[in-house]
Amino acid sequence: MDNRIAKVASAMMQKNVGDLKRIEHSLKVYAYARNLGIAELLEPWLLEVLELTALLHDIGIHMAEKKYGKCTGQDQEEEGPPIAREILKSLSFSEDIIDRVCFVISKHHTFTAVDGIDFQLLVEADFLVNSSEDQMSEYQITHFAKNIFRSESGLDYLRLLHPHLSL
Repeated sequence: MDNRIAKVASAMMQKNVGDLKRIEHSLKVYAYARNLGIAELLEPWLLEVLELTALLHDIGIHMAEKKYGKCTGQDQEEEGPPIAREILKSLSFSEDIIDRVCFVISKHHTFTAVDGIDFQLLVEADFLVNSSEDQMSEYQITHFAKNIFRSESGLDYLRLLHPHLSL
Protein backbone atom coordinates (compact mmCIF):
# COMPACT_ATOMS: atom_id res chain seq x y z
CA MET A 1 0.00 0.00 0.00
CA ASP A 2 1.25 3.48 -0.90
CA ASN A 3 1.89 5.50 2.25
CA ARG A 4 2.99 8.70 0.52
CA ILE A 5 -0.16 10.57 1.61
CA ALA A 6 0.81 9.89 5.25
CA LYS A 7 4.34 11.09 4.47
CA VAL A 8 2.95 14.30 2.97
CA ALA A 9 0.85 14.81 6.12
CA SER A 10 3.98 14.33 8.20
CA ALA A 11 5.94 16.78 6.02
CA MET A 12 3.13 19.34 6.36
CA MET A 13 3.25 18.92 10.13
CA GLN A 14 7.05 19.32 10.15
CA LYS A 15 6.76 22.59 8.19
CA ASN A 16 4.20 23.78 10.78
CA VAL A 17 5.87 22.24 13.84
CA GLY A 18 4.36 23.63 17.05
CA ASP A 19 1.56 25.44 15.20
CA LEU A 20 -1.37 23.32 16.33
CA LYS A 21 -3.96 25.61 14.74
CA ARG A 22 -2.49 25.31 11.24
CA ILE A 23 -1.76 21.60 11.51
CA GLU A 24 -5.29 20.83 12.67
CA HIS A 25 -6.78 23.11 10.01
CA SER A 26 -4.97 21.25 7.23
CA LEU A 27 -5.92 17.86 8.65
CA LYS A 28 -9.59 18.90 8.91
CA VAL A 29 -9.60 20.23 5.34
CA TYR A 30 -8.00 16.95 4.25
CA ALA A 31 -10.72 14.90 6.00
CA TYR A 32 -13.55 16.90 4.43
CA ALA A 33 -11.88 16.94 1.01
CA ARG A 34 -11.28 13.19 1.02
CA ASN A 35 -14.88 12.46 2.00
CA LEU A 36 -16.25 14.92 -0.55
CA GLY A 37 -14.06 13.37 -3.23
CA ILE A 38 -15.29 9.89 -2.40
CA ALA A 39 -18.91 11.06 -2.28
CA GLU A 40 -18.52 12.77 -5.66
CA LEU A 41 -16.97 9.58 -7.11
CA LEU A 42 -13.66 11.10 -8.15
CA GLU A 43 -11.37 8.80 -10.09
CA PRO A 44 -8.37 7.65 -8.01
CA TRP A 45 -5.85 10.00 -9.66
CA LEU A 46 -8.02 13.05 -9.03
CA LEU A 47 -8.82 11.95 -5.47
CA GLU A 48 -5.09 11.71 -4.78
CA VAL A 49 -4.58 15.22 -6.20
CA LEU A 50 -7.39 16.51 -3.99
CA GLU A 51 -5.98 14.85 -0.87
CA LEU A 52 -2.49 16.21 -1.51
CA THR A 53 -3.78 19.69 -2.23
CA ALA A 54 -5.88 19.67 0.93
CA LEU A 55 -2.89 18.72 3.07
CA LEU A 56 -0.65 21.35 1.47
CA HIS A 57 -3.03 24.19 0.58
CA ASP A 58 -1.76 26.49 3.36
CA ILE A 59 1.86 25.32 3.36
CA GLY A 60 3.13 28.80 2.42
CA ILE A 61 1.80 30.61 5.49
CA HIS A 62 4.96 30.48 7.60
CA MET A 63 7.20 31.51 4.70
CA ALA A 64 4.89 34.43 3.89
CA GLU A 65 4.92 35.55 7.51
CA LYS A 66 8.71 35.28 7.59
CA LYS A 67 9.16 37.22 4.33
CA TYR A 68 6.42 39.83 4.65
CA GLY A 69 5.55 39.91 8.35
CA LYS A 70 1.97 39.01 7.42
CA CYS A 71 0.11 36.44 5.41
CA THR A 72 -2.64 37.36 2.99
CA GLY A 73 -4.36 34.88 0.72
CA GLN A 74 -2.23 36.17 -2.15
CA ASP A 75 0.93 35.66 -0.07
CA GLN A 76 -0.10 32.04 0.57
CA GLU A 77 -0.78 31.49 -3.11
CA GLU A 78 2.69 32.79 -3.96
CA GLU A 79 4.75 31.09 -1.26
CA GLY A 80 2.99 27.72 -1.09
CA PRO A 81 3.70 26.11 -4.47
CA PRO A 82 7.52 25.99 -4.21
CA ILE A 83 7.30 24.33 -0.79
CA ALA A 84 4.64 21.88 -1.96
CA ARG A 85 6.70 21.07 -5.07
CA GLU A 86 9.76 20.31 -2.91
CA ILE A 87 7.76 17.99 -0.64
CA LEU A 88 6.04 16.15 -3.48
CA LYS A 89 9.25 15.76 -5.53
CA SER A 90 11.04 14.31 -2.51
CA LEU A 91 8.34 11.61 -2.37
CA SER A 92 8.54 10.86 -6.11
CA PHE A 93 5.08 12.02 -7.14
CA SER A 94 4.65 12.38 -10.90
CA GLU A 95 5.13 15.78 -12.52
CA ASP A 96 1.48 15.94 -13.64
CA ILE A 97 0.28 15.46 -10.05
CA ILE A 98 2.83 17.96 -8.71
CA ASP A 99 1.89 20.54 -11.34
CA ARG A 100 -1.83 20.20 -10.62
CA VAL A 101 -1.40 20.40 -6.84
CA CYS A 102 0.83 23.46 -7.18
CA PHE A 103 -1.59 25.14 -9.58
CA VAL A 104 -4.52 24.73 -7.20
CA ILE A 105 -2.44 25.93 -4.23
CA SER A 106 -1.38 28.96 -6.29
CA LYS A 107 -5.04 29.94 -6.80
CA HIS A 108 -6.91 28.49 -3.83
CA HIS A 109 -8.15 31.91 -2.68
CA THR A 110 -9.05 32.96 -6.22
CA PHE A 111 -12.49 31.44 -6.62
CA THR A 112 -12.84 32.63 -10.21
CA ALA A 113 -9.88 30.36 -11.11
CA VAL A 114 -11.70 27.13 -10.17
CA ASP A 115 -11.28 24.91 -13.22
CA GLY A 116 -12.12 21.40 -12.08
CA ILE A 117 -13.93 19.27 -9.52
CA ASP A 118 -10.75 18.73 -7.49
CA PHE A 119 -10.27 22.49 -7.13
CA GLN A 120 -13.98 22.99 -6.39
CA LEU A 121 -14.01 20.37 -3.64
CA LEU A 122 -10.87 21.84 -2.06
CA VAL A 123 -12.54 25.26 -1.89
CA GLU A 124 -15.65 23.70 -0.36
CA ALA A 125 -13.69 21.64 2.18
CA ASP A 126 -11.65 24.69 3.21
CA PHE A 127 -14.84 26.69 3.64
CA LEU A 128 -16.51 23.96 5.70
CA VAL A 129 -13.62 24.15 8.15
CA ASN A 130 -13.34 27.94 8.05
CA SER A 131 -17.06 28.41 8.67
CA SER A 132 -16.60 27.11 12.19
CA GLU A 133 -12.98 28.06 12.88
CA ASP A 134 -13.60 31.67 11.83
CA GLN A 135 -17.08 31.75 13.40
CA MET A 136 -18.57 33.09 10.19
CA SER A 137 -21.82 34.98 10.21
CA GLU A 138 -25.04 33.55 8.84
CA TYR A 139 -24.79 36.02 5.96
CA GLN A 140 -21.25 34.88 5.05
CA ILE A 141 -22.21 31.22 5.12
CA THR A 142 -25.39 31.74 3.10
CA HIS A 143 -23.60 33.95 0.58
CA PHE A 144 -20.81 31.43 0.10
CA ALA A 145 -23.28 28.53 -0.20
CA LYS A 146 -25.22 30.31 -2.94
CA ASN A 147 -22.28 31.72 -4.86
CA ILE A 148 -19.38 29.30 -4.45
CA PHE A 149 -20.61 25.80 -3.56
CA ARG A 150 -21.34 23.59 -6.58
CA SER A 151 -21.25 20.00 -5.32
CA GLU A 152 -24.28 18.34 -3.80
CA SER A 153 -22.06 16.63 -1.23
CA GLY A 154 -20.51 19.94 -0.17
CA LEU A 155 -23.93 21.54 0.20
CA ASP A 156 -25.16 18.52 2.17
CA TYR A 157 -22.20 18.83 4.57
CA LEU A 158 -22.78 22.58 4.91
CA ARG A 159 -26.48 21.98 5.73
CA LEU A 160 -25.50 19.42 8.38
CA LEU A 161 -22.99 21.80 9.96
CA HIS A 162 -25.43 24.74 9.91
CA PRO A 163 -28.94 23.24 10.11
CA HIS A 164 -30.45 26.52 11.30
CA LEU A 165 -29.72 28.18 7.95
CA SER A 166 -31.79 27.92 4.76
CA LEU A 167 -29.17 26.64 2.36
